[in-house]
Amino acid sequence: MPPFASIATDFGAAYTAICSGVVQRLAPTAKVLVLTDEITPYAIVEGALFLSQALPYLPEGVHMAVVDPGVGTARRPIAVRTERGDVLVGPDNGLLMPAAEALGGAQETHALENPAYQLEKPSTTFHGRDIFAPATAHLLNGADPADMGPKITPLPLNLPTPTRAREGTLTTTILYVDRYGSLILSARADDLDAQEFGTPLTVSWTSKDGTPTAIRATYERTFGSVPKGDPLLYTDSSGALALAINQGSAADHYDLTPGTDLTLRPPH
Repeated sequence: MPPFASIATDFGAAYTAICSGVVQRLAPTAKVLVLTDEITPYAIVEGALFLSQALPYLPEGVHMAVVDPGVGTARRPIAVRTERGDVLVGPDNGLLMPAAEALGGAQETHALENPAYQLEKPSTTFHGRDIFAPATAHLLNGADPADMGPKITPLPLNLPTPTRAREGTLTTTILYVDRYGSLILSARADDLDAQEFGTPLTVSWTSKDGTPTAIRATYERTFGSVPKGDPLLYTDSSGALALAINQGSAADHYDLTPGTDLTLRPPH
């Protein structure tokens, strides 16, 4: 079986294709999958959680991921070897760490400093092409991450945690907005204290203009459990709680963005 690589970025199709081309030129026998080029620009948390959900379903291999608002700064390019045997390549900004945990945990991490495994004269703004893609290709060809740079301790991804108050009230944070405008939250199904499907909940937050806002949404098994245009809370395929509108965008309808806290209250 040929060596396998995946690529996930916030670059869009054109710049991601260039990275894929570099990998395929330097590792011509490898199979290279562009997993996505549609991560929201600069959205490290969204990219990290996407990777943690996706990579366990992919073949073992080298997985390059780039969501890198700190490109060209002191942040380090890294390669992370996981317990499953995969190597994750990308920036040291927390992006890779949830996926490493999903693949059994990070075993060792090396900074990508050796110019022998980079393109000549790498740019300060396109490390995907000049550093990450060549490193991915060399790893596919059998290179050892230890030859690429010193062993380091990677930065974690610090995610907000939900908090409970009296009478089952749960406060949780919007982590990211998915393609359909659903709001993926930091809480999980277990945080709802085993609410039954069909349970109505009050969801409240402070709007951008400072106005307190509240809606009623039921906790449902799936989108079609409520009429088109109605809100619902559900558990997504990764186990996270989410707020959605059936066949609509909750993010647009309620003007909500990542980082906003929502408070869920059960019926009294």
